[in-house]
Amino acid sequence: MKKISLFLFFLILVFNVHAQQIPRPEYPRPQFERTAWLNLNGPWSYCFDFGNSGKDRGLEKSNGFDKKIIVPFCPESSLSGVEHKDFINYMWYQKKIMIPTAWTGKKIIIHFGAVYYEAEIFINGKFAGRHYGGTSPFELDITNLTTPGENANLVVHVSDNLRSNMQGGGKQCENFYSGGCSYTRTTGIWQTVWMEAISPFGLKQIHMIPDIDQKQLVIMPLFYGEDNDNQLKITLKEGEKTVSEKIVKASNSAVCILPVKKLRTWSPEDPFLYDIQLTVINSKKQVIDKVKSYIGMRKISIKGNRIFLNNVPYYQRLVLAQGYYPDGIWTAPSDKALKKDIELMMQAGFNGARLHQKVFEERFHYWADKLGFLTWAESSSWGLEVNSNEAARNFISEWRENVVRERNHPSIVTWTPFNETWHPSENEYPRFVKDIYNLTKSLDPTRPVNDASGGTHVVTDIWTVHNYAQDQEKLSQILSPDSEGKVFTNYSKNPFTKYSGQPYLIDEFGGIKWDSKNIKDNGWGYGNSPKTLNEFYSRLEGLVDAIIKRDNVWGYCYTQFTDVEQERNGIYYYNRSSKFDIKKIHTIFSKMPENK
Repeated sequence: MKKISLFLFFLILVFNVHAQQIPRPEYPRPQFERTAWLNLNGPWSYCFDFGNSGKDRGLEKSNGFDKKIIVPFCPESSLSGVEHKDFINYMWYQKKIMIPTAWTGKKIIIHFGAVYYEAEIFINGKFAGRHYGGTSPFELDITNLTTPGENANLVVHVSDNLRSNMQGGGKQCENFYSGGCSYTRTTGIWQTVWMEAISPFGLKQIHMIPDIDQKQLVIMPLFYGEDNDNQLKITLKEGEKTVSEKIVKASNSAVCILPVKKLRTWSPEDPFLYDIQLTVINSKKQVIDKVKSYIGMRKISIKGNRIFLNNVPYYQRLVLAQGYYPDGIWTAPSDKALKKDIELMMQAGFNGARLHQKVFEERFHYWADKLGFLTWAESSSWGLEVNSNEAARNFISEWRENVVRERNHPSIVTWTPFNETWHPSENEYPRFVKDIYNLTKSLDPTRPVNDASGGTHVVTDIWTVHNYAQDQEKLSQILSPDSEGKVFTNYSKNPFTKYSGQPYLIDEFGGIKWDSKNIKDNGWGYGNSPKTLNEFYSRLEGLVDAIIKRDNVWGYCYTQFTDVEQERNGIYYYNRSSKFDIKKIHTIFSKMPENK
């Protein structure tokens, strides 16, 4: 017994040491988790292909390139070990992967959290698949290209043409140097790559809809393959206690409704999550697939010009979060860093964040779910020519994949597909926005859609505006309806739609520059920088007061969470260190309007 115990201890020790050596070792998809998986992060070989001649040279069959890169960090980042800052239109990755013998008879699925922008995957020199979209996840079935118990050669070809304006780039700068509110670029693999072994009849995804009014949870499953003799058992748990359980046919047409009699809602004040176990059982009563998940029972709705959380009016005090890191660019250096970001925003007095011009890692949403932090999910739409049919085609598929990935997270309360798009004279723009609005509603009818934040609205559930006035009285005047009841909009001559009483929010304001380090570069912020800290606090509080005293305004988003490169208007420095007296900041941003 002692020998066995020592052996098990040795295995656990080896596993823990190995896990610590892998960057971002945590399971990347916490709301759909399996035990049989392999993390492929860590050292890969790579080469740049500036002449786009790699296929001519047969690089898809390469067994290794001369240089090393640490995945999942982009080559522009320091954490990748590369730090190449110039444009990268084409590059290649390579890694040897081992398919465990125990995976015999299973589907071998390889997952990519995100690759910017176009990715072609090769296994042992053979084409396995292609994906378009720099921020959305994708998977490939490589079962027929691999053999359990043997090594396989994985090669990834990346294409990135940021300046084409046919792909959304978010805040990636289209010039060599970062400038204004555009920053260092992200190319190639920037989220975790991993493999899973799954039954041919296993679960592919689930769509969960909490219904607090009828005290029930609706789950719609999707399977890789169907067998009419298979069953799906779904167990909803509150800690160790089983709250509800149902067994249905393991069919793509199945809808499972779980009653939740003594329902506990999710909110920032009480971010309670129910655990879920999904088990696929065959006709021999054998478990052929098991997935662990969770859900928060909550409801977002609109009545008049108010947004409701769980049928109660809820005022949102948001901060603009861009998800950039000095060492990882788009990729957080660790899972702890994602959690810390949310904790810092909460410490500053915010109850949520507008996730701006970037699709965040799913682990961020997990921590927002756990900690009770509201978010608005947004695309990286900047740089996209919204009147181009090709650009629209690229955006539609990428946006759809991200909505499907994120729609089960209770912390996400608003979809924002576009930001600051102004194209009132073009014909394709309104068609594009309407299509995206309708697509989003078909994928998830439970959340409001903010069609074009601070831009030309076409069809929208909430009306958002941006304004960076630095004077309290001026901002109050701007946000006040005129004598005819008309409100400020970012494009007053909008030919597509007029404000019609939706919830009205200023989802960008402030942006006050403060740089106590006095860095001499192209750093900037909005307005004249205050001369003293007391002047900063006074201006900030005045702007917040101007908003919360307006009865027609139902929430705000302050710019921004941290400084980002040359932009110096954060509540924290770029490295997340303290910039202000956070207690004073918290007092200002935790203010609530009277009678709200």
